[in-house]
Amino acid sequence: MKNPTADPLKVGIVGAGAMGQGIVQVTLTGGMQAVIYDAKPGGGEAGRDQVFARLDRLVEKGSLEDTEAAALKQSVAIAGGLADLADCDVVVEAVFEDADLKRQIFADLEAVVSDGCVLASNTSSILIASIARECKIKARVAGMHFFNPVPLMKLVEVVQGADTSEDTITFLRALGERMGRTPVTVRDAPGCLVNLGGRAYTTEAMRLVHERVATPTQIDAIMRDCCGFRLGPLQLADLTGVDVNYPVSQIIYQGYDQDPRLKTSFPHLSLLEAGRLGRKSGLGNYRYEGGKPVDVPSPDHVTQAAPAKSVMLVEPGEKLEAFAAEIGWALLEEDDGESPLIGFPLGEDATAFAVWTGADPARLICVDLSVETHSRVTLMAAPGAGPAIIDAVAASLTTPARPVTLIKDSPGFVAQRIRGMVANLGCEMAQIGVASPGEIDLAMKLGLNYPQGPLELAEEMGLDDTLTIMETLQSITGDDRYRPSQWLRRRALLGLPIDTAD
Repeated sequence: MKNPTADPLKVGIVGAGAMGQGIVQVTLTGGMQAVIYDAKPGGGEAGRDQVFARLDRLVEKGSLEDTEAAALKQSVAIAGGLADLADCDVVVEAVFEDADLKRQIFADLEAVVSDGCVLASNTSSILIASIARECKIKARVAGMHFFNPVPLMKLVEVVQGADTSEDTITFLRALGERMGRTPVTVRDAPGCLVNLGGRAYTTEAMRLVHERVATPTQIDAIMRDCCGFRLGPLQLADLTGVDVNYPVSQIIYQGYDQDPRLKTSFPHLSLLEAGRLGRKSGLGNYRYEGGKPVDVPSPDHVTQAAPAKSVMLVEPGEKLEAFAAEIGWALLEEDDGESPLIGFPLGEDATAFAVWTGADPARLICVDLSVETHSRVTLMAAPGAGPAIIDAVAASLTTPARPVTLIKDSPGFVAQRIRGMVANLGCEMAQIGVASPGEIDLAMKLGLNYPQGPLELAEEMGLDDTLTIMETLQSITGDDRYRPSQWLRRRALLGLPIDTAD
């Protein structure tokens, strides 16, 4: 096995599609030689030309000198067959997701490369152990999962199969760094790390749509404005494509023995069956023209009602009292039978909160104070709540900079449910050893642009509160979808930091 920092280092790339082209580009910019093989006649040349065109654009933008681009182009060769990869130091396979095809490619590669050549697959859904099972030297086979577009996405998952040696992992991590990527070491598992961890954000949003708790526009606005996500979950689903994220969700769900925490919902399937794939088809959760959403419904609750001046706080606490003071409400010490009742349930819906507190459900308005409220406030009420009461409270909260979103009654509102699911799945990934807690957080931030990693999110929410949300969701719904991870439960009960290793 060659030192990955040595020169010259020759990298073979099998498959010259979008991912293969990206891998070629970062190979070149990392100062290495690239040998491209594609089974389609002319495919290697076409892929090379696309890479060269991108290099030319970098020159036009002033990001690359002419002489540098010319030198990089000289470092590319086209292979007429796999035999032309014989002197490569590492080969990265980037063909489409077909386990039989990948196994055949690796078997064919073993027949021509040296025993010291490292073999890596860019797969995101097929187990490395499955790809390597017919190989003679399994220790040198691993995953090297890049993200599209490769030159822009800094993360690479280095996947350790059952027989992958530590030397192979060390080699591929160093190779990833040389390519300008940030490597994380990941256990061989369905979806690797990012595709697994990313399930919660979208699938819980789909569940909220299924239950008619909120519209896609409302869900996305809450997650952007109140939680700091760059894209709402349903915007993200449209961007990646329903024909991509639905099958991946199913592969991971089946791969983890149909764990309810990974299950998606009917609206997801309905979009796929209708051909509403998102931006690429012009229609998904939103309608698109020229790649941009059009006719997007407002997520805001607009009312001309007179603002509520006096309210009574139900189960007042520090957050609720501070919020009431900020709004300027006059607080009633006793219920006058007419004024709004304001509550902040954690994990509960307004119905359950009204029942155990004894609050009049017709006048109870619940506000989610678990998240940022300066850019948007989320309200919900129990079935039968008076529209006049809802409008009065909404009017008292609405400002030009702070709209109100009114959702239907839901345990955990919107943000508590989605953030709780993201955090809980991150904890479960730590529990089963998909990666270390730190690398789970790093990968999710780099791979999906999350504002925090899932374990950092659990810490920010408060471990006790996160556990309460998940346990309450499970109790109210009776659904093991919300089953708390033992990683979360133990650390919350023991008062330990979320990233404490076993």
